[in-house]
Amino acid sequence: MNALNFRTLDLNLLRVFDEVMAERSLTRAARNLSLTQPAVSNALRRLRETLGDELVQRSGQGMAPTPRAVAIWPAVREALHQLEASLIPNEFVPGQASNTFVLAMADATAAELMPGLTDTLEHEAPGVGMRVVPLTTRDPRRLLDEESCDLAVGYFPPLVADLTARAQSGEPTPFFYQRLYDGEYVCVMRKDHPLASGPLTLNRFCAARHMLVSFSGRPYGFIDESLASLGRQRRVVLTVNQFFTAGRVVANSNLLTVLPRHFVRVTGIAEQLVLRPLPFDVAPVHVDAVWHRRSEQQSAHVWLRQAVSRAADKAFST
Repeated sequence: MNALNFRTLDLNLLRVFDEVMAERSLTRAARNLSLTQPAVSNALRRLRETLGDELVQRSGQGMAPTPRAVAIWPAVREALHQLEASLIPNEFVPGQASNTFVLAMADATAAELMPGLTDTLEHEAPGVGMRVVPLTTRDPRRLLDEESCDLAVGYFPPLVADLTARAQSGEPTPFFYQRLYDGEYVCVMRKDHPLASGPLTLNRFCAARHMLVSFSGRPYGFIDESLASLGRQRRVVLTVNQFFTAGRVVANSNLLTVLPRHFVRVTGIAEQLVLRPLPFDVAPVHVDAVWHRRSEQQSAHVWLRQAVSRAADKAFST
């Protein structure tokens, strides 16, 4: 698109394009925009003529984007978000707000943070709702980019390393993060487990049968990475996707697992479990909140981040 075309471009065409890309349906896009379907089709036709590309084509019951549409959509969506944030007053007043926020986090993290967040909602923002969805990845950028959640909270070492490197080099980044707390992982077993007494050596640890909490279901995690650096490995015979499930299984079996030390106290079965330090060094586990750049200046999102930070401080000050 040349400069002359851009100067005369109707920005409403980009709004239609963004909605069609999000819905992959002319009918749903028209409904969301309060337009008729012919009006949406006409807007797409005008944008196609301007850009010289089909943008979307019928595919089955929906619309399939062209490579050009896929390439430009993120920039169009972000520009529209920034324009909306700049032009529409959106000062967030907690006591009057009715927003619903979506947070992605593991059950162990939710067990620590949600009591404090619930208290904040009751006393500061009674009309605000929160939905916690399972965190199934160590890299939540896609979730945030697709607006599947407003905030992701968890252990994201590759992501944080990448964002830190970009910041140090002065390179712009579409994501931000905030350190909430540091966690320590320990070996957990039932109270009468054969390894509950005596030293837990590296050999005894590796020879035991293990259960792993794995969001993806893959039987390999950061503990296994640490063992591999020592030329060792353990036998993972069971994977589960929730820390609470892991606690229950360990309390009633001879399996070992590795859990956050702070989490064990909120399981409700801490008296049935024995915690032992890991017999090898493991890198510190940092729990971070991550969000998209488009939310950085939104007053509602600023309040959300502050509320989550306060909940973390409250949980780990006791």
